[in-house]
Amino acid sequence: MDRSSHSRSRRFAPIVAIAAAAALTLAGCSSSSGGKKSEESADGASAGKASTPRMTVALVTHQSAGDTFWDIVRKGAEAAAAKDNVKLIYSNDPSAAKQAGLIQNAIDQKVDGIAVTLAKPDALKEAIAKAKTAGIPVVGLNSGVSEWQKLGLMEFFGQDETVAGEALGKRLNEAGAKSAVCVVQEQGNIGLTQRCQGVDKTFDGKLQTLNVNGTDMPSVTSTITAKLSQDKSIDYIVTLGAPFALTAVQSVSDAGSKAKIATFDLNKDLTGAISKGTIEFAVDQQPYLQGYLAIDSLWLYKNNGNYMGGGEQPVLTGPAFVDKTNVDKVAAFAAKGTR
Repeated sequence: MDRSSHSRSRRFAPIVAIAAAAALTLAGCSSSSGGKKSEESADGASAGKASTPRMTVALVTHQSAGDTFWDIVRKGAEAAAAKDNVKLIYSNDPSAAKQAGLIQNAIDQKVDGIAVTLAKPDALKEAIAKAKTAGIPVVGLNSGVSEWQKLGLMEFFGQDETVAGEALGKRLNEAGAKSAVCVVQEQGNIGLTQRCQGVDKTFDGKLQTLNVNGTDMPSVTSTITAKLSQDKSIDYIVTLGAPFALTAVQSVSDAGSKAKIATFDLNKDLTGAISKGTIEFAVDQQPYLQGYLAIDSLWLYKNNGNYMGGGEQPVLTGPAFVDKTNVDKVAAFAAKGTR
């Protein structure tokens, strides 16, 4: 990582602490046993389950069919909703235009808050502006860390994808990689683009980008296989999601390649692959925490006027590396679908 990136990471460090502290606090609040429960509350907000008036929050994401990453985000959101006495309305569409339509649907339902991903922020600008005009607070999560303030969102929960990519690029150098391919499953997704750009910034070797159709897994397998067969110099495959890393394992076998695999994001099958050594490591952005904090932040804003990150900085939930040295600790949570 270069000096400017190092400075940026240091600047974000207090925000990571905010996220960690929030997570610990929230975990304590939802515990059903152990420790002394608070007997006092502020305006009806007590430990355990909130006794505040029921509110409705919409979570609108760019989830594609079959992408298990979003199951984890949703579980986190549902956990916060259950604790906060929130009715959660979840909707998703990988099409930015249709995602904007889902935001409009939430506005029409007069929800109390909206949490939205910003994979293609320009296409959502008008819909988000309408929500603000209607007096509905909007927070961002997962995608769009570089754009959330431009769109006027209150808060953002996720990782800086460029910083995460830079960290992975450095890790490739440490592993001795010389030629890598970055597999992009959705063209035009700003977060995925930033990941590959970050890797390219710090990786000392040759990096190529390979676009695949993430909604067609057999096609993903064949496209990666063809690339490996054509270019025998590739010694590392970098995927941008757990399902694609697992698919790449088959591609390596089909192509007779010796390339190793690293990825962004986790699921329970991926932790097993890391344990077996078929995948080297993963960058974990903690999607459960993203969903949890996004919903909880809207409850906190409505009931106590709080802004996480002060409305000035994002709350960073990653990056963290998971490899053979720590995968056993993470696997127990991944098995429950929360990591």
